[in-house]
Parts: sequence; C-alpha cells; structure tokens
Amino acid sequence: MKIYTSAGDKGTTSLLSGERIPKSHIQVEAYGDVDELNSVLGALLSALTDKQEECIGTIDQIQSDLFHMGALLATAPDSSSVDSLTPFSKETIEFLENAIDQLEEKLPPLKGFILPGGHVSAARAHIARTVCRRAERHVVGLVDNLDGDTPREHFQTAIIYLNRLSDYLFVLARYCNHTMNEPDRIWQQ
Repeated sequence: MKIYTSAGDKGTTSLLSGERIPKSHIQVEAYGDVDELNSVLGALLSALTDKQEECIGTIDQIQSDLFHMGALLATAPDSSSVDSLTPFSKETIEFLENAIDQLEEKLPPLKGFILPGGHVSAARAHIARTVCRRAERHVVGLVDNLDGDTPREHFQTAIIYLNRLSDYLFVLARYCNHTMNEPDRIWQQ
C-alpha cells in the first residue's frame, strides 16, 4: 500500500465518517493540534530520565487517550459513527487529576509565576502544555461552531480533558525540574 493517495491534492481531507472537508476547517485544526500534542509528548518521553521514570506509564495512557480524542475529532459530530468511538469519561478526567495530585505532593509550594525552561524534560513538558492549550482553544472553537442540533457531550468532555492535561503538563514540568535539582524559574516582575 502506498502512503500517498493524491486524494488531498485539492485541499480537502476525509473525516473518519467519510465526509470530505477543507484542510483549513476548524475541525482539522482541532484534531491536527491533538496529533501534534501527541508527537510532542513522544519527544518529551525521550527526554525523561531514570528519576522521572514513574511518569512514563501516565504519558503512555495520555497518548492513547489522545488517539481516541483524535478519532472523535476526526469524525463528523452528527454522524452515527461517533457512538462507536471510545468516549471520554469522568474516569479519564479523574485519572489526570490523580496524576496531578501525586506529582504535586512531591513538590515545594508554588511561589510565583513560572518561566518555561530548566531541564530539557521540563522544557519539553512546557512545550507540550502550550500545544495542549492551543488544541483546547481549537476544540472550543469547533464546539462553538456546531449547529444547535449536533450532540456536544463528547466534545465537552474532550475540552475538560485538555484543560486538565495542560494542568498536568505544568505540574510535570515542575516535577521534572525538581527531580533534576533545577529550581523553578520564577518570573521577576
């Protein structure tokens, strides 16, 4: 099977549910950002040290969750195909909240605004956080543009998940610096 199909040469792409939409559509922006975030998390994994090994399983689960989210976002919202996809649940969000709580227990109290940087693993976590925030903005934009009859619950849960994920990535960046004895870089106003 060839990787190239020429189907998108005119600036359109197929959704998983079969519809073709312009590559500039906000829906493509949303699932493209989630795909980019997943790739950035892969780069983050490659920067983790033995001291941060406990985070690998969490990030693996997050990457799997993001694949599910990408499938959801790459399907027409009013398609019956949405019902066959793995939805985001309260438990998925609680998983992130528990991961945040576990890392925060190991950190000194936050004493100001943090500048991104420090150890390479922390810097990559901050990059992932900013890509996550962009993905969240695009998913919010997608939901805001849905017509009144389109089901929104799956997308609303995806927004909550991305919001928690950006919090996790912020705490993870602090944790990465902490484990490498790098102090938080506090913004000097």
